[in-house]
Amino acid sequence: QLQLVESGGGLVQPGGSLRLSCAASGFTLNYYVIGWFRQAPGKEREGVSCISSAGTTYYAESVKGRFTISRDEARNTVYLQMNSLKPEDTAVYYCAARRTTYRSTYYYRAEYEYPYWGQGTQVTVSS
Repeated sequence: QLQLVESGGGLVQPGGSLRLSCAASGFTLNYYVIGWFRQAPGKEREGVSCISSAGTTYYAESVKGRFTISRDEARNTVYLQMNSLKPEDTAVYYCAARRTTYRSTYYYRAEYEYPYWGQGTQVTVSS
């Protein structure tokens, strides 16, 4: 059974850092694109970053240069390192998965393209 579990959220001051984890089970990352999305109160869910099954990456303009997505195939886990956090980064962060071909460089950016979702982890940036 395919499952995604996010962790690592919390309360951090502006300028601080957090590392989110997305632990995958029931599938291997070599065949899946993993995306990170976030939803702030009163706003629609938006794409943050994604990583293809070959390891190519995408970042939204709002996080480029501050966030880094990576993956550990041995742990079957994808990470989102978030630095220089701003209050506007406050949101529930979700990871999502979509099957693709083995080690493909293609990734998906839209929410509707992902059929599998984790439960989310809260990130609050506040002083």
